[in-house]
Amino acid sequence: MRLASAPVPAFPTADLADAFQLSRNHLIKIMQKLGRAGLVQTRRGGSGGATLAHAPEAIRLGDVVRVLEEGQALVECLHPNGGDCMIDGCCRLKTRLWVAETAFIENLNRSTLADVALPAPEPV
Repeated sequence: MRLASAPVPAFPTADLADAFQLSRNHLIKIMQKLGRAGLVQTRRGGSGGATLAHAPEAIRLGDVVRVLEEGQALVECLHPNGGDCMIDGCCRLKTRLWVAETAFIENLNRSTLADVALPAPEPV
C-alpha cells in the first residue's frame, strides 16, 4: 500500500521496515516473494529500494494476498499435504472452507492497490 501511495523513485527496504516497525529480514522475505511474483521490483545501491512493477491500478489485492499467503492454509486440512485431519474423507466442512477462501480472494480482487494506497507522509 505504501508503494502505491507516492511517486518516489524507490522506497528503501530499511525505511519501510522502520516506518511499519517490521524486522528488516522479514520485510526482505516479503519483498522477495512479491518480486518473484512480478509485483515489485527491487534495486540495490544508493538509489535502490522497492517499486511496484505495475501501476497500482493494475495490481489486484487478492493477487497480492494470494502471493503473501502461499503455503499458509486457512485450516490444516486445506494444506497441500492434507494435514492430520482425523475426519478427512467424511468431513463436510472442507469444501465449504475452500469455497469461502476462494470467495475471499475473489472479493479482494474487486479492488486494486490504488484503492487502498496510504496517504503520503507529511513533510517534516
